[in-house]
Amino acid sequence: MAQNVTNVAQTEEVTSTRRVIAASSVGTLIEWYDFYIFGSLAKIISEQFFPKDNPTAALLATLATFAAGFVVRPFGALFFGRLGDLIGRKYTFLVTLVIMGGSTFAIGLVPGFKTIGFAAPAIVFVLRLLQGLALGGEYGGAATYVAEHSPHDKRGFWTSWIQTTATFGLFISLGVILIVRQTLGLEVFNDWGWRIPFILSVFLVAISVYIRMKMSESPLFAKLKKEGKTSANPLAESFQKKDNLKMVLLALLGATAGQGVVWYTGQFYALSFLQNACNVEFVQSNIIISIALIIGTPFFILFGSLSDKIGRKYIMMAGMIIAVVAYRPIYTMMYQEANLKTKQEVVEKTVVKTKAEVKGADSLLTSVTTKEFADGTKYKETVKKKFPVDPEKKAAMPKDKLKPETKKEVTLSQNSFNKMVGFVLIQVIFVTMVYGPIAAFLVELFPTRIRYTSMSLPYHIGNGVFGGLVPLISTRLVEFTRPAPGAPPADPLFGLWYPIIIAGVSFVIGMLYISNKTNNVDEE
Repeated sequence: MAQNVTNVAQTEEVTSTRRVIAASSVGTLIEWYDFYIFGSLAKIISEQFFPKDNPTAALLATLATFAAGFVVRPFGALFFGRLGDLIGRKYTFLVTLVIMGGSTFAIGLVPGFKTIGFAAPAIVFVLRLLQGLALGGEYGGAATYVAEHSPHDKRGFWTSWIQTTATFGLFISLGVILIVRQTLGLEVFNDWGWRIPFILSVFLVAISVYIRMKMSESPLFAKLKKEGKTSANPLAESFQKKDNLKMVLLALLGATAGQGVVWYTGQFYALSFLQNACNVEFVQSNIIISIALIIGTPFFILFGSLSDKIGRKYIMMAGMIIAVVAYRPIYTMMYQEANLKTKQEVVEKTVVKTKAEVKGADSLLTSVTTKEFADGTKYKETVKKKFPVDPEKKAAMPKDKLKPETKKEVTLSQNSFNKMVGFVLIQVIFVTMVYGPIAAFLVELFPTRIRYTSMSLPYHIGNGVFGGLVPLISTRLVEFTRPAPGAPPADPLFGLWYPIIIAGVSFVIGMLYISNKTNNVDEE
């Protein structure tokens, strides 16, 4: 009889934990979806909200706006972390969800550069900052909330489900974008259809808010509050006490900074590299990333669960050092796989089409060259030239308006496509190794009374600043190797030095100073 009661109690506990994880994960997933739509549509956003006369500068400005959302995440961590430790986990990440959803919805409504000029990128920049602040308060709350509902010996397993939400959020953002793009067609999507994924966010957020309203407060925090043991000043306790500040710095420099750059290199920089360095066609590049994410996502759970048995440290450190050693070879193979110089061209499959039309005061000449290669790879190059209808005006025109606009697209053969999926999948495995155990690792470093504040800051500096700047810094580093505007970069892999150095430093610090102790009790 007693055994049956015990079994029923254990079953109810597991069911309750699953309910908590499901409710937390849905909201966190939607926040990541909202946050990553911007990055997934970086190229189109650069054309919509910035001047088109310098595409490279527009893309860099867009990546800078994208990065701004990451840079402010630590401030959101401080603000909302303090609220979470003062008033509770549940209501704090309800607020962050509403801010995130509202900002994403608003981005979908902002008029483009053609309509309101530089006010467009300014408004988008502000909304992006709000997104970053909201995400700064979301993750720490969700991870803390799930961890405080989990048994001590299964924290890695249960919190790893929260870790999957970032990747699923990216996957869903890519999926929604592809579905809308294929449904509306390329021209309509580039004109206004890109706004739909942003606008859809308001419906997803409404569902998530409803689910989270049904959730109860974390039992550990509720117990502290009932006993009057909550922190009166979480910020002071977290960062003015020497021992706790030491753990915050160790978590940042020995774990989250390296984890952050590996995460963003393996997913966002991989997508950017496919599209910009390899010129892989938009839909195909997104499908490559999506397939790799779907196959790789279960490894978050695997490594999270494994960390309960052998500790968090060695799994995370292994992911970092393998990434450091493997990045250059992997990206070299990716670049070579898309390099047309290595492929045999089918001469009779080369087609050149030219079209002339008058647009306003200019005449537009479009030339489209398509080629097919022996392995099935296809290449499309579109060159657009603008010049005045009246030849006498040509001398008065600024020179930059006479430059042709060139767009190159490579559609990979099936064999090359499969290889690219494999290259990205390997990077996603690195991501799961460093990211799967990180929530449990951070939760166990800090006491319950200041946990939300203490763990949120190193996480969001590591991921938001060190990791979030990967696309911008790496792209900028590659630009430094470009001998002249319009010329190919001397080293398209030069941008990898940023994540390699950061992950290498974190590995050294983590190996020297981080403990592999697991399953800390919640001592005060």
